[in-house]
Amino acid sequence: MKINRVISLLLIAIVLVPGCDILQQMVTFTKCEFKMNTLTNTRLASISVQNKDSFKDLSFMDAANVTKTLLGGTLPLSFDLNIEAKNPNATAASMQKMEWRAFIDDIEIAAGVMDQRVAIAPGGTQTIPLKVSVDLKKVINNKTKDALLNFGFNLADAGNYPTRVKLDIKPTIYVGSFALAYPGYFTLKKDFGAN
Repeated sequence: MKINRVISLLLIAIVLVPGCDILQQMVTFTKCEFKMNTLTNTRLASISVQNKDSFKDLSFMDAANVTKTLLGGTLPLSFDLNIEAKNPNATAASMQKMEWRAFIDDIEIAAGVMDQRVAIAPGGTQTIPLKVSVDLKKVINNKTKDALLNFGFNLADAGNYPTRVKLDIKPTIYVGSFALAYPGYFTLKKDFGAN
């Protein structure tokens, strides 16, 4: 169904946007390579855990704030998930927006839309940062306090066990004034922690 919609939009665009090499734009973008690169700015309950190995490494005040937040029924986790996009083409590639779904250990934790243009120069590489925020207590509600905290530290590459992160993305490009979405999602995967 979505492929038919994309083909229909493509045919309309070819008719309505003369002189524009629509197929070339589509081919250029589909040859771009995407990979999950780094997770940065990892925070639990607004406390940075990026350079901490475990809960014991937090200051007394930070540990008290995280514990108070968790006892209050929430455990907010936020991080920047950096995607590397490489353009092997001789012409520039760009997208106008990207729908995404983030999974940790096969549990969907967040979804959103990055609604800003990203341009990748010919032969160039561009980092695309996605800001992800989730309440771990709601998403993983059957885990113990220690399991929830370890989950956050593992994401910061500091824990003892790997955390599997998966990202489904669906880019959209514009050809003239027509939005052409990639037909379906494609998946990026990476394990963080326990180096």
